[in-house]
Amino acid sequence: MASDLPQVKLKTARRSSHPWIFQKMIEKPADRIPGGSIVDIVDRDNVWVGRGFYNWHSRISLRLLTSNKDEPIDAEFFAKRITQAVDLRRKWLKLDDVTNAYRLVHSEGDGLSGLVVDRFGALIVLEFFSAGMFRVRQILQDALTGHFPDSAFYWFAEEHVQKQESIDCRPPEAPPAGIITEHGLRFRVAPGSKHKTGFFADQRDNRKMLASLCAGKRVLDLCCNTGGFAVYAKALGQAEEVVGVDLDENAITLAKHNANLNQAKVRFVHGNLFTWLRDILPSGQRFDVVILDPSKQTRDREEIDFALKQYFDMNKLALQAVAPGGIFLTCSCTGLISEEMFLETLRRSAWQAGRVLQVVHIAGAGADHPFLVHVPEGRYLKAVFCRVE
Repeated sequence: MASDLPQVKLKTARRSSHPWIFQKMIEKPADRIPGGSIVDIVDRDNVWVGRGFYNWHSRISLRLLTSNKDEPIDAEFFAKRITQAVDLRRKWLKLDDVTNAYRLVHSEGDGLSGLVVDRFGALIVLEFFSAGMFRVRQILQDALTGHFPDSAFYWFAEEHVQKQESIDCRPPEAPPAGIITEHGLRFRVAPGSKHKTGFFADQRDNRKMLASLCAGKRVLDLCCNTGGFAVYAKALGQAEEVVGVDLDENAITLAKHNANLNQAKVRFVHGNLFTWLRDILPSGQRFDVVILDPSKQTRDREEIDFALKQYFDMNKLALQAVAPGGIFLTCSCTGLISEEMFLETLRRSAWQAGRVLQVVHIAGAGADHPFLVHVPEGRYLKAVFCRVE
């Protein structure tokens, strides 16, 4: 198919199927190409290799969308990819039977690099990670409307992404907090807050598994955020006692609302986990089940060592709060830290804490967060269930 698209040339032969091509790997075009433009990509020998978004301002200067020369990147292309993504969730995974809140598009995992879309009942939230996806936002919204005709839309890009991509993404007025359902429980979601798209749907399956271990137990949820694990433990798991701790006052307020929505008696504490644990541990307080699910520790490769030190310190202290023979669920959503690195950090934390960890299950994000085998960056969440001796 003949193409009149701008052309961007690589400095080398194309020897990877990964959709990201970094700035240092391409020749800067002689003529300026606006950020977010769709371009044809050729290798150093002028062999056509693909078509995708271009943005010289970004470290990821090319995001490959198709390697089919006969496939144009147009409204039909985006509608097709979105239909495939929606069908996976609704027809294959049958998530509508379980919840009305799930990830609709998981960036590279759904062939739409630079875009995340979450559904929260009648609200659809788009998060942009690339100038290209931001430029076609109306096309994306139109395609999503075809599947969810009565939905409202909210969109945003985090500040660091706007700087990296050189875009000015001004979100609409934040919608009022809505209520979603998940495994029969109800949660209030608040897009427009600093809690990403409004709710962490990626832990849905892990919340349910955790709840199955809580009957009659004392449960501690550290970094509880808006109370997902804590509410599951009490309302679905029938825990005897549940305590949630988080440093974010707004998150604690929302967590209390979520507990009330489910008639779940949970004690939420606004505080720093290090300070709180060091205050209660000398008294001999221990919990049968402890959850540690902190926020992302870094997005910068140069700070990986610092992030691992943070995980080490948090896990070492949290392990001391687990009663002998109890269950410890520890999580990392830092994509730059691999499962292997996380497990090694847990090994060192346990040794320093004088505990032995028996790993019974390792999980990740739910199936609505698929990743491609050749794009491991999409597999960001690690959730390690352990018995502690």
